[in-house]
Amino acid sequence: MIIRQLDPADAASAKRWDEFVFACADATFFHRAAWQDILRSVFRHPTYFLFAEEAGEIEGVLPLAHVNSLLFGNALVALPFAVYGGVAASNPAAAGALEGEAQRLAQKLGVDHLEFRNVQPRHTDWPTQDLYVTFRKEILPEPDANMQAIPRKQRAMVRKGIKNGLVSHIDSNADRFFTLFADNVHRHGTPAMPKHYFDTLLKTFGDDCEVLTVTDADGRLLSSVLSFYFRDEVLPYYAGDDESARHLAANDFKYWELLRRACERGLKVFDYGRSKQGTGTYAFKKNWGFAAQPLHYEYCLYKRDSIPQNNPNNAKYRLFIEAWRRLPIGIANRLGPHIVRNLG
Repeated sequence: MIIRQLDPADAASAKRWDEFVFACADATFFHRAAWQDILRSVFRHPTYFLFAEEAGEIEGVLPLAHVNSLLFGNALVALPFAVYGGVAASNPAAAGALEGEAQRLAQKLGVDHLEFRNVQPRHTDWPTQDLYVTFRKEILPEPDANMQAIPRKQRAMVRKGIKNGLVSHIDSNADRFFTLFADNVHRHGTPAMPKHYFDTLLKTFGDDCEVLTVTDADGRLLSSVLSFYFRDEVLPYYAGDDESARHLAANDFKYWELLRRACERGLKVFDYGRSKQGTGTYAFKKNWGFAAQPLHYEYCLYKRDSIPQNNPNNAKYRLFIEAWRRLPIGIANRLGPHIVRNLG
């Protein structure tokens, strides 16, 4: 078993990497090789995309990035800006070899901690973050069956959106999405990622990355979502809305339209994505009939005594959040990328 590092300029090895990822049951959209260039070019983070090879065949992959910030700490993470990560391997030997190499690399880089964003637990002796859950559900073969599977109260909201004459559109760029996304995160007191990031996602992943935007009958922007497609799954990943969206049921209509379109494409799984327990998005997804599944974020601590809490639930960020809400959105959008690149 040999551990190698993926050269960002080696297109042939990237192709082999992705062929393994699409065939490996443990792999996710966030294991794709293209994330290496995105993390380097957009966020300027050093990357270490490791793969295990035996007899010329890839047996496992582990994408890592080094995020070093005075504000938020020094970490080696699999993978920043991803809800799923960690090792994806076809056998225990490859998985163990990759994780061992990650630990050696973490110590060589002098990071405070190593973080794996696992779907399934791997290291029961490591500190684990239990803040996050994910929501996944089977897509039924017929659109009407999926409508009937939505619990009654939430189904009524979808029908309200339909009655209000709302319309969904597939956008060719991220312009309308970013307008709604940036406004949404600003209202919540958190910095927005750069628009260049979303443009890069659409350009890099092509048909596997899509923006769906909801308007009223007059074309007024209400709600938008950027989704990833992987194998037979759809994952709505980034979203934004206008303040009037809730009153018009635009968010429920948006996710119904995404589900309906996924059904018509023959997809099998709707991955509603990660939420923090006890939040409004957590309750929203549960109301759609999705069951929460815990995520197992595991940490190997080197220069820390506890797991980092770089999220809005941390009380020490409360004053920052309130101050950020008061910033003019133009200034917030200019400053935000310099902060959010280190939050990962």
